[in-house]
Amino acid sequence: MEAESNEAESKDLRRGWTTGACAAAATKAACLALTGQGFPDLVEITLPGGQRPGFTLALEETGEGFARAGIVKDAGDDPDVTHGALIVSTVRRGVPGAGIRFLAGEGVGMVTRPGLPIAPGEPAINPMPRQMIAEAIAEVAGGATDFDVEISVPGGEILAQKTLNGRLGIVGGLSILGTTGIVIPFSCSAWIHSIWRGIDVARASGLTHVAGATGMTSEQAVQAHHRLPETALIDMGDFVGGMLKYLRRHPVERITIAGGVAKITKLAQGMLDVHSKRGLADLEALAKLAGEAGASERLTAEIRTANTVALAFQMAAHDGVPLGDSIAALAWQTAASALRSHDIALEILIFDRDGRLVGEAPFTPSDHPSSLLPLTSFGDRNRRT
Repeated sequence: MEAESNEAESKDLRRGWTTGACAAAATKAACLALTGQGFPDLVEITLPGGQRPGFTLALEETGEGFARAGIVKDAGDDPDVTHGALIVSTVRRGVPGAGIRFLAGEGVGMVTRPGLPIAPGEPAINPMPRQMIAEAIAEVAGGATDFDVEISVPGGEILAQKTLNGRLGIVGGLSILGTTGIVIPFSCSAWIHSIWRGIDVARASGLTHVAGATGMTSEQAVQAHHRLPETALIDMGDFVGGMLKYLRRHPVERITIAGGVAKITKLAQGMLDVHSKRGLADLEALAKLAGEAGASERLTAEIRTANTVALAFQMAAHDGVPLGDSIAALAWQTAASALRSHDIALEILIFDRDGRLVGEAPFTPSDHPSSLLPLTSFGDRNRRT
């Protein structure tokens, strides 16, 4: 997954280049060699934002009817699974009048399911990289655009196992990605885009129920709870709001949000981004809520000073206090406020670290009157410290 976006860059972190930018630069270099102009020492391309980065070649090869160039991807300071991968483009003359034909070489996947920007049966080379490649060829060959372009990533099939490609129906390797050509370190944009693509695939597959989970334990638990197919599972992570806002525009009939006790507690506080950097769970408010659910003064005092939210839940469960259901109800209220649709039923499930269900708010239309209540009933629900 490439953290590729237009977000502001941290002063201390170095930018990198997407697989799409590397593929476009490798293609331009190969096209130069194929047309008799030789491999350049430095190959420049134009990115969608107008930038003109230069790339050095790690691979140069020519043979009968083809030229091949490769660039080692530099993702900057982002922990990108494709950092250091060799992105290779092999260019051949195409059939006259056929235009540019894109082919998947070693380590580049094929699309097998509908719902993605590329149709089933096509190489997983996204639209913007295709456009960048076409523009790179045009810089070399002008109006002569009949070329076969094969993109490969040696070892890409193994790298793809660390991505969501299999769930999205991309088999055999990686996707060639990028909308700006630039990788911004630790950007959330790439993750949110993968959430959107997962929803697109689920809808195109005819599914009417999707489940967004905050982590692997909750994902496995919700899949078993509802017997869901893999394509119904959305790797939501911390980005509850990013998933719900997309589903509001691209709805399905039923949505489950599944998560651990700490993440769903923060959702109950009104946080649609439940990353630890966005705010902490409010134990003072949690203790008050436990008291409203029947906890003794002793238990509320213990929850108030608990080391973790998980410990607070364990204390409540030990005393038979349904704290999980109370939290789930408030989390439902936060999430429903982002949907507010009579056609979308929303459910919240809370799982502990062992995958046991410890709190639940059942499916209810997200425009239910409770979704319109002020988000102020659980401590400071806009707390960010």
